Amino acid sequence: MSTTWTISVAGRSYGPYSLEQMKQFQGEGRLAPHSLVARDGEERMRYASEDSDLASLFPAPGQPQAATQPRQPDPSPVKFGRDSRPAGARSRYIIAAEMKSGSISALEDEISQFGASFQFMPQAWILVSEVSINTIRSELIQKLGKLDTLIVVDTTHDKAAWFNFAPEADTKMRRLWQRETISAETSS
Repeated sequence: MSTTWTISVAGRSYGPYSLEQMKQFQGEGRLAPHSLVARDGEERMRYASEDSDLASLFPAPGQPQAATQPRQPDPSPVKFGRDSRPAGARSRYIIAAEMKSGSISALEDEISQFGASFQFMPQAWILVSEVSINTIRSELIQKLGKLDTLIVVDTTHDKAAWFNFAPEADTKMRRLWQRETISAETSS
């Protein structure tokens, strides 16, 4: 059986995630050396850089990436959770959540803080904001419970970020998003 990890964010645990997913999170900037992780079956959280299997993902400052774990460029121009747009640039977002753990009002309040928004379906919004997709995702997950899911799509820049989907769903969503993006670009 392969090793899996959970990640602790703001006192909540998420996962389990495979080594491949952890590598992908690190490449996306969603897993840092100071991220708190625990292996499957362990209670004690530790820094990702202290885990024997994850440490190679974080070379010492000034050191190149380890030769045994080369960092592969993302094959897709879509950068999940990253933002390279100029300051003050406005984007249009679609945000959808499935709230199973509690009230949606805290999520609604947080979304309205980012800019002009409209709830077009239960638990789905359109938002216009200067805030990056990564910031929106990071702030909104603080309002979610252990069973809740979230997806944020930047329709202006063709980016997506999501949270708390099962590992299989996460992998399928990434593959589909990348495949669709690549197909659309090659056909134009």
